[in-house]
Amino acid sequence: MRRTALALLLLAASAAALRAAEKEKHVYRLDSVIATAVKGGIQVQARGAVQSGGWSHVRLKLLKSSADTVVLEFLAQPPAANMAVIQGLLPVGARATVKAGRGVTSVRVVAEANEVTAQVLR
Repeated sequence: MRRTALALLLLAASAAALRAAEKEKHVYRLDSVIATAVKGGIQVQARGAVQSGGWSHVRLKLLKSSADTVVLEFLAQPPAANMAVIQGLLPVGARATVKAGRGVTSVRVVAEANEVTAQVLR
């Protein structure tokens, strides 16, 4: 009985996570990106803006990596279509640590309206 309940709970949680990932969109604008070398990777901080209130789960997602550059997407979940939200540019931010080799010298973060490249601080 417990195993069945646990299995159903895990299934519901994974389905909710899958739906959430499908609904993500790029954050509207990037204002700044800071990339710092840390043990085992690179810590990236991004700040930008969305076009209305109600956005949630802002995050940086690894898109691709090469020998010298890491590319991330700046993503968030938009508000529901029927949700009343404030209209205007509102600040958002996210931080992530990505695994990268010592040869990586730059990080590029992609948003809807622009993209910013930052040199990795060592």
